[in-house]
Amino acid sequence: MDPFVSATDLAERIRLREVSPVEAVEVYLERMDRLDPALNAFCFRDDDRVRAEARAAEQRLATEPTEELPAFLGVPIPIKDLHPLAGWPTTYGSRGSSRDPSVLTDPVVRRLLDAGFIATGKTTAPEFGTISCTESAALGTTRNPWHTDHTPGGSSGGSAAALAAGLAPIAHGGDGGGSLRIPASCCGLVGLKPSRNRVTEPVQVIEGLATQGVLSRTVADTAALLDVLGRPDPAAWHNAPPAARPYAEVASQRPPRLRVAVMTAPPMDLAVDRSCVDAVERTAAALESLGHHVEPANLDFPGIDELTLDFGLIWNTGSALYPLEDWDAIEPLNAALRAAAGATDSLTYVQAVARIQLQLRPVVQRFGSEIDLLLTPTMAVEPPRCGTVWEGADVEPLMPLLNSFPMAIFTSLWNVTGQPAISLPVHQAPSGLPVGVQLVGPPWRDDLVLQVGAELEEALPWVDRHPALART
Repeated sequence: MDPFVSATDLAERIRLREVSPVEAVEVYLERMDRLDPALNAFCFRDDDRVRAEARAAEQRLATEPTEELPAFLGVPIPIKDLHPLAGWPTTYGSRGSSRDPSVLTDPVVRRLLDAGFIATGKTTAPEFGTISCTESAALGTTRNPWHTDHTPGGSSGGSAAALAAGLAPIAHGGDGGGSLRIPASCCGLVGLKPSRNRVTEPVQVIEGLATQGVLSRTVADTAALLDVLGRPDPAAWHNAPPAARPYAEVASQRPPRLRVAVMTAPPMDLAVDRSCVDAVERTAAALESLGHHVEPANLDFPGIDELTLDFGLIWNTGSALYPLEDWDAIEPLNAALRAAAGATDSLTYVQAVARIQLQLRPVVQRFGSEIDLLLTPTMAVEPPRCGTVWEGADVEPLMPLLNSFPMAIFTSLWNVTGQPAISLPVHQAPSGLPVGVQLVGPPWRDDLVLQVGAELEEALPWVDRHPALART
């Protein structure tokens, strides 16, 4: 079995009895044994449970009508360690967490299990997902399969490293400021941040900035998983408008001719690596050849410094809902953010939330009226070397967050607006490291970014590119 098979193709092969669930998990467990010591992508494994669930899936295949089986029966998937799965510990990337098995399963993770996926382990994340590199005192350093001296990004870096190395056909993750798109760019993968509340959770985390999703190798996989994860939840306080048709169906169809605005300069004064600009220019040329109208973006972001401060007031509360045992054991960065949140009165917080919504309304309103899509680099830099995010942290605890700015400057804004945004692995730098581009769509138009993503996958194919480490 090809370990780089897509999740949808593997699901089909399992349903046709060409591959068994037991065979599939054994392929990935063996690769995890062999390759993960160099990557540190997994922080927890329970191979006995995985094999037992594979045997149970095989039994279902033998005894139940095919049309009644869940769509992804027997397909392996790793789960990001910021989200609990009953029976396995959840560390949240922190030394202050309990290592006892979780009692509950995250409802989004439950949707994956209900769709037939087999969880193969928990993947590493930085503490509380705060920074854009996957490094923590609790779980160590996770490395990029393309070059193990470099980061796979974060906070879904463990999932990205596992997928890029062929340790899974697809991987679960989450995105609060770029935490799916950044690892996708670092590791040569597809990463969609769905529209706000497209993937509902019991509680709208950090004002709806954060959402869950998957990392994949193909746009088709991402679209199919959005159908799994994006169903409406009547009990949720907020739901996105329901999709008119399945995303898996829509993504396979050509989009109309679109107005694509191109932005290579970030809204803040930061330098952009030449390879990141090259990726955008290459993509813009491909879009033009596909018949789209491409022009430089004319988007203004007035008061970006104030916007950043207001975003920080929301971001500071990121640890509020984590059930830790020992808050004295958390890292200095998150201790500083938590202290700042505790020192902010509720009126100040609400005023910041109001300002940030009002300030970005003019930006959002231009989508669909003046432009249809925005094309940007996913990151302003190539994947940094491991450890560089901590430079200066011994003097200023907030430095890791500031050092993450070049990785998140193009992604985090769209967490605030709630618009769908996807990172596509269209380019490879002279260094050999992957470089992604980001497509941002109008509110609720997940279908549009998926359609154009599928077009680009055909025009600038990437699915056969794998790191040398993964081919050993």
